[in-house]
Amino acid sequence: MTGPVVVLDGVTRTYPGGVSAVRGISLTIEHGEMAAIVGPSGSGKSTMLNLIGTLDRPTSGSVRIDGHDVASLTDRRVSALRAQRIGFVFQSFHLAPGQSATDNVADGLLYSGEPLRERRRRATAALERVGLGDRVSHLPHELSGGERQRVAIARAVVGEPPLLLADEPTGNLDSASGASVMALLRGLHAAGTTVLVITHDRDIALGLPRQVSMRDGEVTA
Repeated sequence: MTGPVVVLDGVTRTYPGGVSAVRGISLTIEHGEMAAIVGPSGSGKSTMLNLIGTLDRPTSGSVRIDGHDVASLTDRRVSALRAQRIGFVFQSFHLAPGQSATDNVADGLLYSGEPLRERRRRATAALERVGLGDRVSHLPHELSGGERQRVAIARAVVGEPPLLLADEPTGNLDSASGASVMALLRGLHAAGTTVLVITHDRDIALGLPRQVSMRDGEVTA
């Protein structure tokens, strides 16, 4: 697939009280790119994540995800777009404690309409893809931090979305586990997934092919 997966055009997001979290941002992420949105706390990068991930809508300007203008969609269609086109990886894993790795990953296909048996089959394949083929029956508390983040990544990519958004994916990990997770994200990118990493860590950002630097709600580089 060619063409942009993310297009922001003159996007602003202003909250009650007149606080402008992002101001006049235009940005394009092409299919197959791997990039970092990097900046210090308060720079607006979390708001950017919410806008690109369709978790929030801009005050002005337009957001297009994989060719779809978010402003033209109902809330229900935005939810469907998010479920089908975007995979999320968060710093805190967000795994259900009483569910196996397989069922946590299978939850990423809840909107697919597939029967549970097929969702579990695809979940197992996704876990094998991230190097956890021998951990499919383990509960989250039986896994290391790095393994839990790999389960979260498997859940994010099990539906093969065009875009993977990773929000501080190494934030809760030691350096070795963090390096392993970044290597996994690079491998997913090499296999064709568009990967966007939101981070405050400039060393992580500099290890990626493209860096989008933010400060005070604006893209600076």
